[in-house]
Formats: sequence, C-alpha cells, structure tokens
Amino acid sequence: MDMILAVFRSRASAVSTPKEANVGCGISARIGEFDLPRARRALAGGQYGAFVGFFRVRAGYGGVSVRRIG
Repeated sequence: MDMILAVFRSRASAVSTPKEANVGCGISARIGEFDLPRARRALAGGQYGAFVGFFRVRAGYGGVSVRRIG
C-alpha cells in the first residue's frame, strides 16, 4: 500500500503520522498521487510554520518505509 502524506506538527491526529517521519506529534492528511501537484501549490501560497513536508509511505511485508518527497 502506497500513500502520500502532507505532515504538520500538532497534538491532534486525523491520520496517524508514521513514527519514521521523525516529527514527534503530528497530524497528516492523506493525498492521492494525482492530487500532489495541487496540494503543493495550495501549501506553497501560505505561511504554514507547522508544515513539515510531503512524505511517501510504503507499507509491505517488510514493514513501513517513509521517504520525504518535498
């Protein structure tokens, strides 16, 4: 299962932020691959100090892989 998360620092949680993202407490929004360019544009226009970045999450039989993509 692959997913892309927009990760923010927060104490609330909409989608569990994987511990591998190394952001401590966080809130994440799941974004479809197709919607990533639109999400990048939307977040680029604001001053979001809590925004950490976009991460690709891959879950498989060997565990969870988290890679920052922007």
